[in-house]
Amino acid sequence: MTGLFFGSFNPIHIGHLIIANYMASYTDLKEVWFVVSPHNPLKQKSGLADMYDRLEMVRLATENAPQLQVSDIEFKLPQPSYTIDTLAYLKEKHPNKKFALIMGADNLASFKKWKNYEILLEQHQLFVYPRPGIDLSEWENHPSVVITQTPQMEISSTFIRNAIKEQKSIQFLVPDAVIDFMDKKSLYR
Repeated sequence: MTGLFFGSFNPIHIGHLIIANYMASYTDLKEVWFVVSPHNPLKQKSGLADMYDRLEMVRLATENAPQLQVSDIEFKLPQPSYTIDTLAYLKEKHPNKKFALIMGADNLASFKKWKNYEILLEQHQLFVYPRPGIDLSEWENHPSVVITQTPQMEISSTFIRNAIKEQKSIQFLVPDAVIDFMDKKSLYR
């Protein structure tokens, strides 16, 4: 089974990498694909680095981890792209793969707002990583929902972007290859 980890990854940081590696190593998922979103329909577009720069940063961050792959599938789809449409397209392109969704508890809490969420639950498993203060009791016994013990990291891409703006060190929060790339391109300054 392949886990799909959707996000803007603006930029990718060790919190994302720990979640993806945990999912690929400690659950029934054999691999995790980072699906870089050109634009999340539920988020504002401003402050988003170029999608090809974000894709390259994810590629740099995962190049030594064969169980972690990068996908630009949503770049080819009409925007904004909804998860249900992306999954239909992926199933067509990879008929032999079984796909699951990876999401944070915060996303699961608002999951019923997603387009065709019932179909997503019928056809796919959701692998959920915990978030502080999010109550998942409603989902605990759902046959399609796997609540994991993924280590929690209090790091966000917003925190990283603000640190860069304030010229603070982000060493150890972001892989070195990604820091070098951001420096070369003057991203988030």
